[in-house]
Parts: sequence; C-alpha cells; structure tokens
Amino acid sequence: MKKNAFYAQSGGVTSVINASASAVILEVSRSQKIGKVYAGRNGILGALKEELIDTSKESKKFIENLQFRPGGAFGSCRYKLKDPKENKSEYQRLLDIFVAHNIGYFFYNGGGDSQDTANKIANFTKEMGFPVQCIGIPKTVDNDIPFTDNCPGFGSVAKYIAISTKEAGLDVLSMSETSTKVFILEVMGRHAGWIAASSGLAKQNEGDPPHIILFPE
Repeated sequence: MKKNAFYAQSGGVTSVINASASAVILEVSRSQKIGKVYAGRNGILGALKEELIDTSKESKKFIENLQFRPGGAFGSCRYKLKDPKENKSEYQRLLDIFVAHNIGYFFYNGGGDSQDTANKIANFTKEMGFPVQCIGIPKTVDNDIPFTDNCPGFGSVAKYIAISTKEAGLDVLSMSETSTKVFILEVMGRHAGWIAASSGLAKQNEGDPPHIILFPE
C-alpha cells in the first residue's frame, strides 16, 4: 500500500505559496509513487487537530489554477513546535495522525522555523519506528533560508519595494521645495538585507533614490 503525503503551509503567506502547493500535488500525482496528498487546514495545526483536506477530491484544473491564486489556499499559521524533550505529547499526536492516515511523507512549506520543525519531526518519527520523510519547501520573502539561493516569495516583495521606492522618490521630488526633503522607507527582512537591497532596483540614473541603503548585516 502506497504511503500518503501531508502538505502544510506555514508562516506569512507570499504571493506564490500556492504555486508551490500546486507543484507538490501535481508532481506527487505524476510520480505514482505516493498515494494521496492531504493538506493541513491552517498549517501544522491541521495535523494536530486532524483537520486534513483530501486534495484528491479536487479537480486537476483547480490544483493547476492554484499557481495563480494569492494568499494561502489551505490556511497557514504561526505555530512553532518546541523541542520533543520539552513537549513530547505534540510530536506523539502528530505521529498518531500520520500512522492513522498512513502518511510517510511530510512537505512543510515555510521559512527557517518550518524547516527546523520538519527536521525535528523527521528525527522523532525515525526514533519511534515510523520514519516519515520530511521535505522542507522554502518560502519566505526574507530570502534568508540557509543553502537556498532564492526563496519563492522574495521576487514579489523585491518588485514591490523597488516600485514603492520609485514612487516615494517621485513624491519627495515633487514636494521638496516647500515640504518633505527626506524620506525613510523601513522594510522587513528579519536579520537579512535582501529586501533592503532590492530597493536599489529603483535606481536608473545617477542621483536617483535610494541614496542610502542600510543593511542589518
């Protein structure tokens, strides 16, 4: 009997997170090596609460169209599992759900914390004699996941910041004679400066903003 897969979205959703979901579900179907793909309702909470969405009941067209849909189609969450030594009951609950639904693969679509969680679950299930292959799918606008060249989601925020910088520069230029002469744009990025750096895409000519870019590094 083929093992099934569990897919979950985690953290803040990006404009392309559903494209990753679509790719996972379609490729699993094409491979014919895995049974069903269950999606967690609201991320990992879907497994803890046993709220699983059987994606095989959706049409192929619906799954293909996910790649163009913004937001998180299955719901996301910000829920970080503690170390198994601190809260073994949660991991045992996950294991029970995985066993009950014959889940042998776990695709976790998220940022750094999500990749850490996938690693913890992989180690725990292996120790408990029901190894689940856990695969982290990178997703973060911060573009700060180690060993990942470019995280899906970063491109969308880079474009947004470049356009916002351009627009802000034109606004200041228009009003600088009698009003605002300095504009500071604060962006996200956690501890990485990729988003801040992307504001430089707005600079087309010498003298164009941004004039100073401050990186957290």
